[in-house]
Amino acid sequence: MQQQPPILYATSARIGGAGLDAVALESLRALEGAALDWRALAFENRSELPDARISTLRWHPVRLLSGLGSEHYYAAKKHALDRAAARQLTRGEWSLFHGWSGESVRTLRVAKERGIPSLIEIPTWHRHKGKDKPLRLTKSEREAAELRGWAGWKQRLLITRHQMLEEYDLADLILVLSEKAEETFLAAGVAKEKLFRQQRGVDVVRFAPAPAQSEKFRAVYVGALIERKGVHHLLRTWRKLGLRDAELVLVGTVHPEIEPVLRECAGDDIIVRGFVKNVADEYRAASVHILPSECEGSAKCTYEAAACGLAQITTRESGDVVQDVVNGLIIPPNNPDALAAAITRLHADRDLCVRLGAAGRERVCARFTWEHFRARLLEAYACAWQMKKSSAP
Repeated sequence: MQQQPPILYATSARIGGAGLDAVALESLRALEGAALDWRALAFENRSELPDARISTLRWHPVRLLSGLGSEHYYAAKKHALDRAAARQLTRGEWSLFHGWSGESVRTLRVAKERGIPSLIEIPTWHRHKGKDKPLRLTKSEREAAELRGWAGWKQRLLITRHQMLEEYDLADLILVLSEKAEETFLAAGVAKEKLFRQQRGVDVVRFAPAPAQSEKFRAVYVGALIERKGVHHLLRTWRKLGLRDAELVLVGTVHPEIEPVLRECAGDDIIVRGFVKNVADEYRAASVHILPSECEGSAKCTYEAAACGLAQITTRESGDVVQDVVNGLIIPPNNPDALAAAITRLHADRDLCVRLGAAGRERVCARFTWEHFRARLLEAYACAWQMKKSSAP
C-alpha cells in the first residue's frame, strides 16, 4: 500500500514541557505511534522525537524582537511561524495541515488553494466569546490601522480579530476543548459538523491521589493569579467565611491586578506559594481544588486535580472534566454567594469530598488520559480527511 504524503504540524509552542508544550508533544506522539509520516514546525524541540522531523525557530531572527514585550514578541513569533509553515506547504505534497488559531492564516490560505485538508486548535473560545459582534472594524481597530511609523509597525504585529475569523472560515475542521467552547462557535454561526470536541489529557501516574486525606480542610487554587480566573472572588469569599481549621493555598504566578486583593485579604490561613516545580504535591496535600474561572478552554488544573482524587468547585466555563455533584460542584462564574455555599458544603461534609474526589479520579482514568487524547486526535484527522473527500468535486 502506497504511503500517503506527510502531515504538517505547526505550533509557536515548544515540543515537550508543560501546558501547550505538552499538548504539542502528545499530538506528535499520536502521529508517531500511528506510524504516520509527519513534519513539524515549532519554537523548540525538548522531546525524544527526532530533530530531523522538526524545524524550529530557536535561531530565527524573530528572537531579536524579544525586547518588544511579551504581547508583541509572541505575536511576532506567531507571524514568523505562519510564514515558515506557508512556505513549507507550497513545497511537495502534503496530506493534512494541523495548526493553531492566531498563527495559521497564511498557511490555511495555501492549504485551501492546494486542496490540502486542514484543522486548527482553539485554546480557548471563539474570538467573540459567544457575543454578537459586527464584522466591521471597531473604533480601536480603526485607530490601530491608522497608526504610522514605529507605533504603527508594532501595532500591526498583533494578531487581529479579522485574522482569527478568517482562520475559522478557512479551516476544514476546528478542534474545540469543551461544550462551552463549542457553544461560542455555534453562536457565531459556525456549522456544528465543522467542530470536533478534543479535550486535553493528563498523566495519571504523575498525578495520583495521596495515601490519606489531610486532616485540615485545605483548598488549593492552581493557575495564574488573575481576575479572569476568579481569584479575587475566591480571596474575598474565603476571608468572609472565616472557616475554622482551614487554609487556602494559591499556586501560580501573582499578577499585579490581584496584588491589592491579596493585601486586603491577607491572613495566616491564606498561603501564596507562587510558581512551584512539583504541583502534584500541592494537589495531594489538599482537600478540594477551586477554580471559579469565567473563561477557559479546558483548564488543565481540573484534569490534574481530578487525577489526584480531589473534589472540585469550578464553573462550566472551565471545561468538561467536572460534572455537578458527580465529581465536584459546578457554580456560575462571578457569583461569590454560590462560591461561598459550595465551599461551606464541602467544609462541612468531608465524606462528600472523598466521594467526589474518587469519582473524579475514575472519570479521568476512563476518559482523559493522554492515551485518550491521542486516540481522539487521530479521529479528528480521519474526520478532516473525510470532510475534504466529501467536498471534492
